[in-house]
Amino acid sequence: MAVYTQVSAEDLGEFLTRFDVGELVSFKGIAEGVENSNYLVETTQSRFILTLYEKRVAADDLPFFMALLDHLAERGQPVPPAIPDRTGREIHELCGRPACLIKFLSGVSVSHPTPAQARAAGQAMARMHRALADFEPARENTMGVDHWRPLFERCGKSLNDIVPGLYDDLGFALDDTVSAWSADGLDSCVIHADLFPDNVLMLGDRVTGVIDFYFACTDLRIYDLAVALTAWSFDATGHRFDKAVADALTTGYEGQFPLNGHERSQLLTCAVGSCIRFTLSRAWDWLNTPADAMVTRKDPLAFWRRAKVYDPALARLTTCA
Repeated sequence: MAVYTQVSAEDLGEFLTRFDVGELVSFKGIAEGVENSNYLVETTQSRFILTLYEKRVAADDLPFFMALLDHLAERGQPVPPAIPDRTGREIHELCGRPACLIKFLSGVSVSHPTPAQARAAGQAMARMHRALADFEPARENTMGVDHWRPLFERCGKSLNDIVPGLYDDLGFALDDTVSAWSADGLDSCVIHADLFPDNVLMLGDRVTGVIDFYFACTDLRIYDLAVALTAWSFDATGHRFDKAVADALTTGYEGQFPLNGHERSQLLTCAVGSCIRFTLSRAWDWLNTPADAMVTRKDPLAFWRRAKVYDPALARLTTCA
């Protein structure tokens, strides 16, 4: 469950008086997601999403995220910008947390994407990248390649509590991938960096919304594509690879934003890097989330298995055979 901060009807009703959105009719917590507290809010005028930003989203980063969403929305991209209050302010405080009232987008996230849905997601990502070509603000990728080793060391030998041998095997993969990593000659821009299927809203095969930009940062454009590939092309456990979905997502992207030969040659390294990044972040959460926490821990081995599909050298390692 992703409601960490409880909001009362009285507090929310008072909060809404700052906006021209009508009066509160109903609201309920949204279970999806793990980063922030989210509520679906219905007023006499419309529906909205209320987001309270928890510890993983720094308050100082919120102006960047809001500017990013405003920029994309102004260019016709299907994103949910924050609703300004009567003074034009977008970022507020509610129940001791930074908070925003956000535009509601129709659609559902898919659990088992089809090739047609993956193609549409690839097209949406490419159009988003083009729309960001003139977006000037930048933000460091705090989960990027330079941060994997420190996170690995913070997890330490406790990684072997997840599965015996994971510390040594993941360390080998980390060394190999970081040594192969090169940004030379590759485009950088602001990227989503977390475009999983649950962050894309769809009606049938049509993308109606791209949401949850709270890992957005400045990094390699093909790394963003690689993250999406590793997220969309496998089942939830990481055991089953769907080549048709992978090919469709790449084809959809290239139909809007073709890759050159150098980018294609680096895409595999970026895909392995994406798997390492999510193995590490999920491992950290797995090891440090209290058993009674109101959030479902995500299996770090699901991305370790993906890494072994992309890199034959890792497939020979013993963990998760």
